[in-house]
Amino acid sequence: MSNTVVRKGHSKALWVLFMTEMWERFGYYLMVGIFFLYLIDPRKHGGKGFDATAASDVVGSYIALVYLTPFIGGLIADRFLGYRKAIILGGSLMACGYFGLAMPGDTAMYISLLCIIVGNGFFKPNISTLLGNIYNAEDLKPKKDVAYNIFYMGINIGAFFCNFVAAYLRNYYGWGYAFAAAGFGMVLALIIFISMMKHVKEGDIVKPAQKEDMSLSKIFMYVFAPAIVTGAIGWNMKSWIGHPIFATITNDAFFFACIPIIIFYLGLYFKASHEDKKGLGALLSFFAVSIVFWVIYNQNSTALTIWADQYTNRHMPAAGVKWTKPFGMLQITSSDSMTVTKVDSHFAAVLDAKGNTQEVKGVDPYLLNLPKDQWPKQGEKESLVSPELYQSANPIYIVILTPIIIGLFGFFKRKGKEINTPMKIAFGMIIAGLSSLTMYFAVKSTNIYVDKTSMIWLLSTYGIFSVGELLISPIGLSMVSKLAPARLTALMMGGWFLINSMAGKISGMMGSLWDKFDDKGNYFLILFFSALGSAAIMFFMVKWLAAVVREKTGSN
Repeated sequence: MSNTVVRKGHSKALWVLFMTEMWERFGYYLMVGIFFLYLIDPRKHGGKGFDATAASDVVGSYIALVYLTPFIGGLIADRFLGYRKAIILGGSLMACGYFGLAMPGDTAMYISLLCIIVGNGFFKPNISTLLGNIYNAEDLKPKKDVAYNIFYMGINIGAFFCNFVAAYLRNYYGWGYAFAAAGFGMVLALIIFISMMKHVKEGDIVKPAQKEDMSLSKIFMYVFAPAIVTGAIGWNMKSWIGHPIFATITNDAFFFACIPIIIFYLGLYFKASHEDKKGLGALLSFFAVSIVFWVIYNQNSTALTIWADQYTNRHMPAAGVKWTKPFGMLQITSSDSMTVTKVDSHFAAVLDAKGNTQEVKGVDPYLLNLPKDQWPKQGEKESLVSPELYQSANPIYIVILTPIIIGLFGFFKRKGKEINTPMKIAFGMIIAGLSSLTMYFAVKSTNIYVDKTSMIWLLSTYGIFSVGELLISPIGLSMVSKLAPARLTALMMGGWFLINSMAGKISGMMGSLWDKFDDKGNYFLILFFSALGSAAIMFFMVKWLAAVVREKTGSN
């Protein structure tokens, strides 16, 4: 007689991890939602006074490194530290980082960012792995997909309401309080996790390296050591040739560092057996195509934030002020003189001889491309929707659209017309591209240097993109676990994070070139045509990829 206990419903661990991840993502997305705005805000107002180029460079570097460290943190937790310890260590570092951002000074900011980057490396990959391990139990396996859907909802709930907290605190009390709120969110996540840790204990399994696994020393020797060397070469390119190749020295360093890593992954493919080549080839092809998707995704922290802040009509009618003001959802503007960053006719910061922004007396930059007959009268105030609130559109769209998309695919499956995974990715790329095309039409809807565009454009862009996200984003790690040879799973997970990392940096690089585009429509057309090109490549590979997926998994 079997002693196995069959659990009714879901494991208690799911709710522990759900709440932990919800509050961790609350902190992460709160910080990302306001970070660019904080960097470009004049120092007189508590910001950093960066121009858009420098701010985009910092944001792009941050996102790139945040996605890179999970590869290392995942391996360390896998083989030595264990998942619970890694999550606690990572969460503690992230909390310190968020609280550190509330402190004044550039040094404090960069040290805080380092804490968040390293902390995320230990936290992000391991909480998902912990959930997966728990749901590998025989009685829970059938509920695994539903468990991950519930877990993903936690992420989006945190990402949705964090921006309202950020707007309230930074509008009423200042930037530091908003960053501190991210720290409190992370502390709350840790309290929940530690106090209920007994419920997740069963998933904390340390897996020592097997014979066929590549040791950490070899990974460092073949992957990270060459990357450090080439990254140093990239860092010095400006001093050698007189200018950076990719707009800034940090971009040069990052992309040069990626060269030996890309060569390493191509080497895995070319050295693999005939059988392993199928799965690796399919994965690497998917990685290469999906990078454009993630570049578009990361526009929310740079270009779309700029668009919400400067080019979107954020006027809140009097009827809406009554119920939005108590929740801190509003910025207040007036035509009175204030300290602002000096800009040219296209809103690019005018730098001094040392390359720093100049703070002068003038009107609120928001008014510069608003017809004067719409300016508030002298001495009067006007209420505006805080720009970070638009970033809550994506998670709420995800929550609303998820059951619709799942239901639609279920309908096709029942009709015997199931859409295979590669085809979903191809359609997802087209839809992501259409979100950028929507922004192109937003640019063309008016002269954006003398008038603002309707917020409908931005909300539509987020809505269209969310559909594409649901077709691509959940597939990534699942594809790795299904197609990678067992001995290379950890390395291919690292490859997936690397693609996200590169996309974050490319997005930051594009953002740093924002001011160079007098016609902002061209900026979004580049993204649109890149997405179409990626979709075309995916359509070309659909048959081959679908055959590999079917062979490796037994399904579409």
